[in-house]
Amino acid sequence: MSDRVDFYILETADAGTRETFCCRLAEKAWQQGYRVFVRTADTAAASGLDDRLWSFRQGSFVPHAVVSAAEGEPVQIGDTLPDGPAADLLINLGEDVPDGWDRYPRIAEVVNQEPDVVGPGRARFRHYRDAGIEPQPHRLQR
Repeated sequence: MSDRVDFYILETADAGTRETFCCRLAEKAWQQGYRVFVRTADTAAASGLDDRLWSFRQGSFVPHAVVSAAEGEPVQIGDTLPDGPAADLLINLGEDVPDGWDRYPRIAEVVNQEPDVVGPGRARFRHYRDAGIEPQPHRLQR
């Protein structure tokens, strides 16, 4: 069962800001020794995030790979949770709560103000609460 669910609520509707925040979060977790799985909405989003992890900040380096090529990388990206052992942190950029979410000790949900993101984000918040976990909201200013 997950120990902690954090909702990072961005004040902007810009999808690029959401992806950049996800990259910063993955970088910080990796630097602290965590294994991270970033779940995206689809394979195109996984590919886009793969590219952004190389360029989100000048001089950044986050060892990562899309799941199909991710042998032992500490940060993995995909649109479906892998069957193997769970990472230490699941960053969910998908629209729903994925099956198997409860295998991850920590979950981070990154929500911006896009209407297509806010509504499903609220549903995920309720899902975790109904499962007995009190999500921790973090409202982030620019």
